[in-house]
Amino acid sequence: MSKNIEIKQGIVAGIKEKFEKAKTVVLVDYRGLTVAEVTDLRNQLRKAGVEYAVLKNTMISRAIEGMGLDDMKAHLEGPTAVAFSYEDIAAPAKILTEFAKKNKNLTVKCGACEGNYLDEKGVQAIADLPSREVLIARIMGSMMSQVSRFARVVEAIRKKEAGEE
Repeated sequence: MSKNIEIKQGIVAGIKEKFEKAKTVVLVDYRGLTVAEVTDLRNQLRKAGVEYAVLKNTMISRAIEGMGLDDMKAHLEGPTAVAFSYEDIAAPAKILTEFAKKNKNLTVKCGACEGNYLDEKGVQAIADLPSREVLIARIMGSMMSQVSRFARVVEAIRKKEAGEE
């Protein structure tokens, strides 16, 4: 086996490993972005703990074989950059869709979440999810409203029995 083939097989194995480990993957076409725009995007992704890489379509195609992501292959045309998130499911979708709204040269192609293929609308749906902090605040707020309602009922019963009404 030639040295070149071994190198390519190693690259494909590395990409496959990233797809397997990532909670969310988003593929974008970055054609037309300036160096400054790409730098800004990379910085935003890095701050969110998202790995961003420009990868060859043939390498991505080989890496995702047998992973149930065959629908993704239809989007492997033109320049492709991939954002891998290993922690926050929504981070790459939120950052990339928001960036695409401001920069028409960035196009979200597709993605995958927990090993399931997502079309562009699926990526947008994940981007629209509230953040973890917002969800926790909503849960805490609904729990507190139940607790305060219970406290008012108990206080009303106490007043009634004490003849304070």
